[in-house]
Amino acid sequence: MSGFTLSFIPEIRFGAGRLADLVPLAQARAGREAVVLLVADPVLKGLGLTGLAQDLLMKAGLESHVYDGFAGEPSVADADAATALARKHGAKAVIGLGGGSALDTAKLAACCAVSGLGAAAYALCATPLPRNRLPIIAVPTTAGTGSEVTRVSVYADAGKAKVWAWGEELKPDVAILDPELTVALPPAVTAGSGLDALVHAIEAATNKQANPGNDLYCLEAIRLITRNLERAVTHPQDIAARGAMLLASCYGGIGIDNCGTALAHNISHAVANLAAIPHGRATGLAMLATIGWVAEGNPAAFSRVAKAMGRDDPVPAFDRIVRASGIAVAPGLADVMPEALAAQMAAPANAPMRKSTLRYPTDGDLVMLAGRFLSLA
Repeated sequence: MSGFTLSFIPEIRFGAGRLADLVPLAQARAGREAVVLLVADPVLKGLGLTGLAQDLLMKAGLESHVYDGFAGEPSVADADAATALARKHGAKAVIGLGGGSALDTAKLAACCAVSGLGAAAYALCATPLPRNRLPIIAVPTTAGTGSEVTRVSVYADAGKAKVWAWGEELKPDVAILDPELTVALPPAVTAGSGLDALVHAIEAATNKQANPGNDLYCLEAIRLITRNLERAVTHPQDIAARGAMLLASCYGGIGIDNCGTALAHNISHAVANLAAIPHGRATGLAMLATIGWVAEGNPAAFSRVAKAMGRDDPVPAFDRIVRASGIAVAPGLADVMPEALAAQMAAPANAPMRKSTLRYPTDGDLVMLAGRFLSLA
């Protein structure tokens, strides 16, 4: 067995009702009567979750200020607005509450608040991240991105192109995984985020960086999602299914934190620059369109993936999961041509995902694979 290195994993607190842990964790990291920034998905206000988190903090003597000004996926403007709020009130810690948009923005704000720079400075690792960033507590309310345990933030730059920042400084100090916070997710969001987590685990277990130590997390994530995604979609109040999906998303996040993603994420990031399609759905469809082609270049690893799904062949196994999730399979991007999508797939920002794919796609392959994605039905 060849050697490998696994990155550190943040403290993880899992279980129904664990949101209550927010208070002692915030006090330990910010101070007993400190100010904290709460970066929350806007939909959580109407569900009462933002207020619940603020009430818990207030009763413990912690002052919180909320940034929830998102309009779609996170952007430089979101990170800079959250940063400005943290600086204005002298926040001593940042709490991310929500899906990937909230968590990625919270992570950036924790760095920018102390560095004095805007989020654009860290796009594609152009500037080193500050080592003295504010403490970060991540509380996911979706089961998809795994951002609560990763050292990456994905966001749109001023030109609306999807970029990323990467570094150990972005990894949260602690993740609170409370399945009760996910029961209000609509079926389409549950399905899309769940497929995103599944693709994370598959790609991290099959790309050039894959290793046996990381496979422990990836293969368990695949097992959990295979057994629980459909149940979570059709029975949203099932805490056991929701908990399994939340844990699987976390494991998938650990997987990509150590080994990264590959072709399906290359496509989903590329298409985001051309059309509005939710990331999880785009990633799931990208894997559906390409899994057979990619698997031909790494049959042993994909055989392990198939067994984790309880099948012998990963292609029909993944197809079954996608269609059982209930998402719309046709991308519905009639105005996007394969050549245009392939050009985005070849762009420098998406090069790492292309290069990590064990069966490396040539420029001609990119056009062919883009066509497969756009013609799904």
